Amino acid sequence: MEHRPYYSANQYYRELFGEKAYKLSLDGGFTCPNRDGSLDTRGCIFCSAGGSSDFAEGAAHSVSEQLDRAVARISSKYSGGRYIAYFQAFTGTYAPLQKLRDTFIPVIEDERIAGLSVATRPDCLEESKIGLLKELAGLKPVWVELGLQTINEKTAAYIRRGYKLTVFEDALSRLSRAGIPVTAHVIVGLPGENHGDHIKCAGYLADRKISGVKIQLLHVLRGTDLAADYEAGLFNVMDREDYIKTVVDMIELLPPETVIHRLTGDGPRKTLIAPQWSTDKKNILNQINREFRVRNTYQGRKYRDGSRIDDAL
Repeated sequence: MEHRPYYSANQYYRELFGEKAYKLSLDGGFTCPNRDGSLDTRGCIFCSAGGSSDFAEGAAHSVSEQLDRAVARISSKYSGGRYIAYFQAFTGTYAPLQKLRDTFIPVIEDERIAGLSVATRPDCLEESKIGLLKELAGLKPVWVELGLQTINEKTAAYIRRGYKLTVFEDALSRLSRAGIPVTAHVIVGLPGENHGDHIKCAGYLADRKISGVKIQLLHVLRGTDLAADYEAGLFNVMDREDYIKTVVDMIELLPPETVIHRLTGDGPRKTLIAPQWSTDKKNILNQINREFRVRNTYQGRKYRDGSRIDDAL
């Protein structure tokens, strides 16, 4: 059993399925209200043309073809394990209900798939869509990832998030009542934010007993409006040391049962402008774990399986 000084997604899935799980990034061909003119046409200020699908199999293929290709790619490298279908591109519930049914049901019924994860916006979760997700959760585990990014309303307006914090809270409440675990995406290093903003965000999520958190380092990608602001000198990106300490500070505030799905994230090398240090992901993760060991602040706390977190230190 893998043990880290936080409750990792790898450990969570091993406890759930009895073995390692691999996420298969799929593109359902959805768009986003920030792109189709409903809210805006430019997307969020940091979002690439791929809409978070830079590592997906690609909408040029049908979802079933993408699934086959993803399974073949993973199975050629690793043996064993379970597969989670992950609809990551753009907004995974921004489509008519019937299209969502036609997209999700064949995937979750596929015998190779152990569960379904859907990344979406909290303002694209009408009751009928939550009802569909609840129905699917009756077949296999279902998770929803909500793009929160920040709790600072001024920053949210700058990045063109397009909804108020109360909208996130409402969606979280309704998903929780439906029994669907929610993972919140947060970005560390957004322009105008400081350490206090990040700590407030972690405390906010801790108070709501969120199921999981994805912590994403701000990446400046070529072709985005954020890149234009960066090149104009309007903000600086975080340095590695500040990022590592901030991430550990945030995780220390979260309940130990919160699943940490991500600690930094990947920026496509071909479009990444800054920070270039983020490409050394393995080293960043090692330094985060080292920071935990130095602090030893998890002494006495336990994982869900009853083992002590400080045993991992």
